[in-house]
Amino acid sequence: MIASALLLCPALAHADPCEGRLPDRAGETFSGVVRYVGDGDSLCVGPGTDPATWIEVRLSDFDAPELHSPTGRAARERLSSLARGRVLSCVAVRGRSGRVIVHDRVIGAFHLEGLSVGDLLRMAGGREGGN
Repeated sequence: MIASALLLCPALAHADPCEGRLPDRAGETFSGVVRYVGDGDSLCVGPGTDPATWIEVRLSDFDAPELHSPTGRAARERLSSLARGRVLSCVAVRGRSGRVIVHDRVIGAFHLEGLSVGDLLRMAGGREGGN
């Protein structure tokens, strides 16, 4: 009886905590400490510990495997170990669709110590394979 009830209940979704205002124009710059890493190509930056100020960003130059794929968790861990807790500077850019905001995330070009985060992920063995 309990097992069938569990099958009928929807799975709980784990939403990211980032709730800050998203830059909506290509060329807008912003920076902050990486506070949260959602998967292998998205993260949140913010100036402090309040998630209401965190901006969720999709990397413009790296397409990681989906989190539920066999290598998805490793991709998230790679981005987390590279960036979490570090200050990143970012520029909002247009994606393939021509939009700056896609799926409630701003598309951004990040740099860390002068190198793009996408290039750093590739140098760390990251393989692209998302959609």
